[in-house]
Amino acid sequence: MAALRSYVNGAWHEPVDNGVPLRDAVTGEEVARVSSAGIDMAAVLAHGRGSGGPALAELTFHQRAALLKSLASHLREHREELYALSARTGATLGDSKFDIDGGIGVLFGYSSKGRREMPNSTVYVDGAVEPLSKGGTFVGQHVCTPLQGVAVQINAFNFPVWGPLEKFAPAFLAGVPSLIKPASQTAYLTHRLAELMIGSGLLPEGSLQLICGSVGDLFEHLTDQDLVSFTGSAATGQRLRAHPVVAANSVRFNVEADSLNCSILGPDAEPGTAEFDLFVKQLVTEMTVKAGQKCTAIRRALVPANRIDDVVAAAKARLEKVVVGNPASPDVRMGALASLEQREEVRRSLKALLEAGTLVHGDPERVEVVDADPERGAFLPPLLVRCDDPDQPQPHEVEAFGPVSTVLPYETAAQAVELARRGLGSLVGSVVTADAEFAREVVLGAASRHGRMLVLNRENAAENTGHGSPLPALVHGGPGRAGGGEEMGGVRGVLHHMQRTAVQADPATLTAITGQWVPGTPRNTTEQHPFRKHLDELRIGDTVVAGPRTVTLQDVEHFAEFTGDTFYAHTDEEAAKANPFFDGRVAHGYLVVSFAAGLFVDPAPGPVLANYGLENLRFLTPTYPGDEITVTMTAKQITPRVGAEHGEVRWDVDVTNQDGASVAKYDVLTLVAKRPGEQGAS
Repeated sequence: MAALRSYVNGAWHEPVDNGVPLRDAVTGEEVARVSSAGIDMAAVLAHGRGSGGPALAELTFHQRAALLKSLASHLREHREELYALSARTGATLGDSKFDIDGGIGVLFGYSSKGRREMPNSTVYVDGAVEPLSKGGTFVGQHVCTPLQGVAVQINAFNFPVWGPLEKFAPAFLAGVPSLIKPASQTAYLTHRLAELMIGSGLLPEGSLQLICGSVGDLFEHLTDQDLVSFTGSAATGQRLRAHPVVAANSVRFNVEADSLNCSILGPDAEPGTAEFDLFVKQLVTEMTVKAGQKCTAIRRALVPANRIDDVVAAAKARLEKVVVGNPASPDVRMGALASLEQREEVRRSLKALLEAGTLVHGDPERVEVVDADPERGAFLPPLLVRCDDPDQPQPHEVEAFGPVSTVLPYETAAQAVELARRGLGSLVGSVVTADAEFAREVVLGAASRHGRMLVLNRENAAENTGHGSPLPALVHGGPGRAGGGEEMGGVRGVLHHMQRTAVQADPATLTAITGQWVPGTPRNTTEQHPFRKHLDELRIGDTVVAGPRTVTLQDVEHFAEFTGDTFYAHTDEEAAKANPFFDGRVAHGYLVVSFAAGLFVDPAPGPVLANYGLENLRFLTPTYPGDEITVTMTAKQITPRVGAEHGEVRWDVDVTNQDGASVAKYDVLTLVAKRPGEQGAS
């Protein structure tokens, strides 16, 4: 059997030895061999830094996002092939979809984030401009730029597709090349994934490399610009994080480790209620999906003491219907563990758990399987443990990384919180209840030791994504035992791969650096109205100044009658004077905004296609009848949209009165046409 090739330094590398055999989790047959022998790890990192990084740096966030979308579509066309290979890891079709479709979904998710929440630029501005001087000539702002290194990812065996993709997507969007190192047990599936990604021709050379086998001396060559993202056991994560080179170079090191996640049933959830049924169904699902080999699986089921018999009985009834065996069989609901070694590890952990509890379902030494050999395949039945003394240490310290969960009782909400905390750091906890006050007490009490918390009830039952499902828009990680790191989290995950730098400068220089107009920067005021310019003609700082317009009492009264906004400050002189903020009747804020629009709008058809909103609106000074308002509107940010006939322009709007005081400030967002033939412009 041939050894898996690695993709390094722009070419596929054949190992120089025979490697270690990898076996089918269901049949025990050899699938492939794995070895990284002969790879120059220093050269691999240098290739990523020297080729992948510069190639990505030439692309804007929007261009990278478009590539992620195309890559996701390409992989989606090959799902059936990946499903078939995934079955050899012991995964059912449902398990495979969870892994493969979930990973592809992360690519789509980050593509959307990049296009909608990040600029069409190579610089990400983080936060508002900070005034640093009285006269406004010295300002500061944070900018984020990609690290000039490689995002090294070391993945676990349980999600050979989702694991690499959920790390790759934010790194790629940030502009940082990735080096994938899959866990050996299921490396053949990740290997095929990488073949498809590289073979797509979509990725710049050096932006993705693959090492099948040991990392060798890779860590010896890490620099302060590299990152490491590790998924696996807490012990291995701690050992790698303590590597002398990681410590000496302050290498960013993210750990996502297995944890003792809990699910808590609320005292309101009696048998027969929707919440009781949801709790039991979720518990069984988390025990059986991926044969319980999920870092987010429920390891501790915390239930009211007077409900433990009911929960155990209901869970057993569901578990008895679970068919274990060959994932290719249509009747099979739970497949095999990833390897025989993993099965033995689960058995050892289960023995420790049974020092504190009783096995109420399943036999770790005997399992009935469909269409498979129970000894050659890494099969176990679902194993449910009952522990009537929740103070016993084992359920809160020992994780059996397989189809194993322990049911424990609690008396009060405070005790449920204390038990949840005893996990000493979890990726996820869930609360199943229709009692919002109970949910609030538990969530706020336990949140400090959880990366994510799900509240599940009948209201969200049909649409919730489940206890064990990390989502690209939300952080995946947790404190303490869970590793103390974060992955994904939307744009937050992208910024993890970038350096946040405080830039201090004069307004004009800061505008040049960030590509966003900063107040205090000279404006470009010409005879041509900015609304007459196509997107490519507009420049940051292009400005229109319009006005003044006098606001009359009749205007205020008409606006009040026309809109129905007859708030006393606009309609009652004596009541308005009694208000500590006003000296008499004032104009409506939205009247001021409407008049401002009437002043700056150029009405004839032209490149401006639509006004699709305003942001950051603040009313700063009251406008009284008789005041004269002037509007200054400046192009603040210009964002072409890749492949579209238009782009977005953000305008800074400052409405002032006759004394020069700002009455209102806000951003106006418009869609502006490109010139014909420029649809592909970036």
